[in-house]
Amino acid sequence: MSASLAQLQARLGYTFRDPALLERALTHPSYSAEHPESENNQRLEFLGDAILQILLAEALFHLFPTDREGVLTKRRALLVNQNFLAALAREIGADACLRLSDSEEKTGGRDRVTALGDAFEAIVGALYLDSDFAATRPVIMAIYGDLAARLASTEENDNPKGRLQEHVQPLHGNHAVRYEVISTEGEDHARSYHVEVFLLDRPLGRGHGTSKKLAEESAARMALAALAESQPS
Repeated sequence: MSASLAQLQARLGYTFRDPALLERALTHPSYSAEHPESENNQRLEFLGDAILQILLAEALFHLFPTDREGVLTKRRALLVNQNFLAALAREIGADACLRLSDSEEKTGGRDRVTALGDAFEAIVGALYLDSDFAATRPVIMAIYGDLAARLASTEENDNPKGRLQEHVQPLHGNHAVRYEVISTEGEDHARSYHVEVFLLDRPLGRGHGTSKKLAEESAARMALAALAESQPS
């Protein structure tokens, strides 16, 4: 095992019984495209996203016993958006462990919000497969630390639609951004909305949520991440 993977496990406070799972969690699709024998982290990302949603829903449910569903949903969304997960990935040193193609490395892939956020979710999935739900919980919650403090700093500055508007307004004016519901799922009492945000006619990001507002905010965060990645370094 490489020194960087050993250091990552030390930061996690968890030693993998199957180190190949951790290695797969850190394998970007660009790397597996160049090395077909290496499976990328997309399946683990899918699993980790679901595990993370459950873990945080449980933690927030107990931490905020008087909050209504909508407030809890918004708080969970703040803790799992790509920017937040990318920051957590950097905190544990996952960025240094990513396996990327040469071209992805040269174009700044190691710092991409999407690559880091996906890797964090994949690490959660790998933890779960290597152990179980009970063992995964303390590892992940230790990374998050004080949820109330995390939320306080995040909620204070969180207005993704406003930040997106401020970003594009100088060049494109006040009416360049629009949001479009592209699909809905579920019964009336459990509706899920999928929204795409456009800059003029250019799609910038997609998001989903249990209300149009939450879905639009999710899409705006993805748009902000995409615009940040497109900026020259």
